[in-house]
Amino acid sequence: MPRRLILAALALAVAGSLHAEVPAPRDVPYAAGTIKLEVDATNLPQRIFRVKQTIPVQPGQLQGGQLTLLYPMWIPGGHTPRGDIDKIAGIVFTGNGQRLEWTRDTVEVAAFHVTVPEGVSEITAEFDYLTPTDRSQGRIVMTPEMLNLQFISTVLYPAGHYASQVTFDPVVTYPAGWTAFTALHVESSSGNTVDYEDVPLDILADSPVFAGRHAKQIDLTPKGSKVPVRLGVVADAAKYLEAKPEQVRQHRKMVEQALKLFGAQHYDHYQFLFSLSGKMSGIGLEHQRSSENGVGTGYFTDWKEKAGFTDLLAHEFTHSWNGKYRRPADLWTPNYNVPMQDSLLWVYEGQTQYWGNVLAARSGMRPQQASLDALALVAATYADNRPGLSWRNVQDTTNDPIIAARAPRAYRNYQMSEDYYRAGQLVWLEVDALIRAKTSDRKSLDDFARAFFGINDGEWKVQRTYTFEDVVATLDGIVAHDWAGFLRERLDGKVGLTGGLEAAGWRLVYKDEPNAYAKANGGSGGDFVYSLGLSLGSGGAVNDVRWDSPAFNAGIGTGATIVAVNGQAYGKDVLEDAVKAAKGGNQPIELLVKSFDRYRTVPVHWHDGLRYPHLERIPGTPDRLAKIFTPL
Repeated sequence: MPRRLILAALALAVAGSLHAEVPAPRDVPYAAGTIKLEVDATNLPQRIFRVKQTIPVQPGQLQGGQLTLLYPMWIPGGHTPRGDIDKIAGIVFTGNGQRLEWTRDTVEVAAFHVTVPEGVSEITAEFDYLTPTDRSQGRIVMTPEMLNLQFISTVLYPAGHYASQVTFDPVVTYPAGWTAFTALHVESSSGNTVDYEDVPLDILADSPVFAGRHAKQIDLTPKGSKVPVRLGVVADAAKYLEAKPEQVRQHRKMVEQALKLFGAQHYDHYQFLFSLSGKMSGIGLEHQRSSENGVGTGYFTDWKEKAGFTDLLAHEFTHSWNGKYRRPADLWTPNYNVPMQDSLLWVYEGQTQYWGNVLAARSGMRPQQASLDALALVAATYADNRPGLSWRNVQDTTNDPIIAARAPRAYRNYQMSEDYYRAGQLVWLEVDALIRAKTSDRKSLDDFARAFFGINDGEWKVQRTYTFEDVVATLDGIVAHDWAGFLRERLDGKVGLTGGLEAAGWRLVYKDEPNAYAKANGGSGGDFVYSLGLSLGSGGAVNDVRWDSPAFNAGIGTGATIVAVNGQAYGKDVLEDAVKAAKGGNQPIELLVKSFDRYRTVPVHWHDGLRYPHLERIPGTPDRLAKIFTPL
């Protein structure tokens, strides 16, 4: 046999010896007992969680004397295999005081095969979870003032069982004097160590923690409700915690409007986890009894009345019903190492995006004009800033979490990326408008929300799955229509996505000034998307170039920098003035562009002035957006 074939055979033999069968999940209890999980979260200077697990074993149930432990990879709410296995280091397994041998599976690399000698009734697993120390490594989750502990990132669990069939006893030691917020109930505490209730892995994974030096709990329970809803806030400094009574009232009204919309609660209590920080990374991640939400420090203190608040909290709260209690059938998996499928994210995320804006408007968290302005930006995106719709459709973007794992795109408008969020929002706006039109405003998408998501009030320890056919059947129960054809035409790219705007009595127009909401949220960059085709960051950095736009056709690409405009040093105002001056003329706007270490002058031909999205009423038509945004 040739030497190369001998080496190949040896390599296959070695690989085979490292790949043992990983038991498939079965709906049976992990009968050996409760797994104790201890997390030391006090190492703030080095940003390390120290983890210890005590795992009972039953030798008679082991396969070949081995216990296979899994690290979670498919994270609920992430829709993709984004588990932080790369951040786990220093794994040591022991039993009866002796170090145990282990091998990592070479195919399923999140599986650890641990050899358990006879006479060992429990094993100890110890490891470090090394959280990012720089944003290039991932989300910052530990700072001197706060931390975000996601239990799903700090567990190993036995293969061969549903997540709901493995019980954990979580214990966390926090920095002294800190306050911790989580949906888990406290069983006992001693000093800064908290022992939480024993829970199945699926509930533990769905119950993260925000803890901080500067913290405040705000009651958002609507008057008369018996189910508590609270907002637990941690901040970089105590001054950022100060919320005005009117701001609290608006947040409480958002909760009230959600309860009126869905008509049921699928939790025994609800805990918003909310960070106001310039150090810990932002986040928006849903859970059934809680949600992780992170924004900048000025959420309360720099609040602008005309712009209102972000719809982040409303969006994540909606997910308690849409996505957590009711979940797409192909997105539900028995444990966190079985691949998910994302085909119904246009319901899971798209309708949640719709209700987030609506609930923000109905509660006053976002004034109605700001809600209209925000919708104008979404409509303009799918009317004029998604050339990628020429080659792919909204349905195909539901695969993006798995394809790209939310990595940045060079030309997002052409490549597209998770467009099921905002494109889905427009689809559901059109569904709402059509139901209202067909029933003379007697029914609306509110009726769908109550019928589809508002079932079984009080039930929360289970998830009810749904299919495309279930969505269509519920819509048909509200009002008869070819809903399957209607949805498929829009999701498959056969019909445009802005029809709901016109059906609601509004149309998209462009003006030479940004709308008030865009101005309030514009930052320091320059928005020339609907004129030159450029989105610019501070200092003239080109963040995005619209495919086939004047700037793109002139040869400007993302990653370049605009250095000068018509011979004058770049500034947002300088470029705006140049676009205004070129309107109606025939002379190009000359941009000095830097790319790597090369400079070149690029003439851009655009003579229609500045263009920014706005909504305008269509005379003589019913104003259904006003009805949609009216509080229940």
